Amino acid sequence: MAFRKDLLLISSWIKPNTKVLDLGCGNGELLKILKKNQNVRGYGIDNDIKNIKDSLKKDVNVLQIDLDNNLSEFETNSFDYVVLAQSLQVVKRPKELIDEMLRIGKEIIVSFPNMGHWSSRVQLLTKGMMPITKNLPYTWDKTPNIHLCTIRDFFTFCEKNKYRILEESITNKKQKSNFLIRMMPNLFGEIATFRIK
Repeated sequence: MAFRKDLLLISSWIKPNTKVLDLGCGNGELLKILKKNQNVRGYGIDNDIKNIKDSLKKDVNVLQIDLDNNLSEFETNSFDYVVLAQSLQVVKRPKELIDEMLRIGKEIIVSFPNMGHWSSRVQLLTKGMMPITKNLPYTWDKTPNIHLCTIRDFFTFCEKNKYRILEESITNKKQKSNFLIRMMPNLFGEIATFRIK
């Protein structure tokens, strides 16, 4: 079975025999990979009933919790890693959520689609409408995305809030990098993934 390539990158950053909390876990793919390949224990959190059922079918422990309603039931440093993969843009209060992630986990991993990618800029410039891309596939009125950001926005956000970036990966949607992405990540990077402490 083929997994999302960004989940394979994230799993490569997680050490074996650790404990992981996966926020917005979707159908449980990441925790399934981690459990099978790295003997990781953990929980997924999602608010969508279909995702919860799909996770349970994969033998993934999952809790139904709305990410916008506080994670106070989790103790400080109760997980080695807290992951938010491709869900940052759908939460109402990103800073509060990241602060909670940093409280709960010893490290966090955050990934998001880059709104600053050239294809989004071209669509906005030429059509004068909110862009629709493979990574951001919704029209403005149907999108769950409420806090779109660019890679540059996220670097500024981390600096302002004194979040320490331990590792970063800025790639295309196939999780590949190239000369243009390395030279101008905010213009050519499609997916950004960060390890933060």
